[in-house]
Amino acid sequence: MSEAQTSTGGTTEQIARDLTAFQRNILVILAEEPMYGLAVKRELEDYYGTEVNHGRLYPNLDELVDMGLIEKSELDKRTNQYELTEAGFETVLDQLDWTLGRVLTDEDRTAEIEALLEQHR
Repeated sequence: MSEAQTSTGGTTEQIARDLTAFQRNILVILAEEPMYGLAVKRELEDYYGTEVNHGRLYPNLDELVDMGLIEKSELDKRTNQYELTEAGFETVLDQLDWTLGRVLTDEDRTAEIEALLEQHR
């Protein structure tokens, strides 16, 4: 894993460990493709099974932009698009690496994870 620097001056790994689960979920959603804010909101609502308040979403998006983990661009006067940066992708990978390091404790668990990976290829 690289030690990429983010715009806040910390390493990607340091930043990743300070993110909330909500922020990490935003990064995972944006790993698929760039999206505008309402599309991110819909994806989160599908995942959580409940409404995500604008007052929660947009400050978190802005904070992730400030951290250098996502980029914000203007699609039109009212719509912004958000895209994962390389540092954001490194953050997602760091979280996966940390999680897998704790979950893969025996051959049965490893086989289950490998089966999940096969489903997503």
